[in-house]
Amino acid sequence: MPPSRREKIEAMLAQEPGDAFLRYSLAMELEKEGQHERSLALLAELTKDAPPYVPAYFMAAQQLVKLGRSDEARPMLENGVAEARRQGNGHAAGEMSELLASLGDHP
Repeated sequence: MPPSRREKIEAMLAQEPGDAFLRYSLAMELEKEGQHERSLALLAELTKDAPPYVPAYFMAAQQLVKLGRSDEARPMLENGVAEARRQGNGHAAGEMSELLASLGDHP
C-alpha cells in the first residue's frame, strides 16, 4: 500500500523539521483525518515561530469555529490580523477580519 499524503509529508518533515509550509500541510492533513487537537497544536506552534506563519492563524480559527469553539477563535483571529498587518499581508488581514466580524461580539 502506498504511503498516505500525511505519511509523505511526515517523511519530508523528518528531513526538513523547520519547514513551516510542511508543518502547515501536516496540520491540514490531520484536520482532514479528524485529529483536531493535533492539528490545532501544530497550527499554534506555527503562530509562535519567528516570524509567525500567518496562514496558521486563519486555519486554526476556521477549525475552531467548525468545532463550535468561537471563543477560542476570536483571540486567534485578533492576533492573526495584527501579525498579518505587521508582515504587510493585507489580504490575510482582511480575510481574518471578515471571519472575526462574522462571529459577532459574543461567544
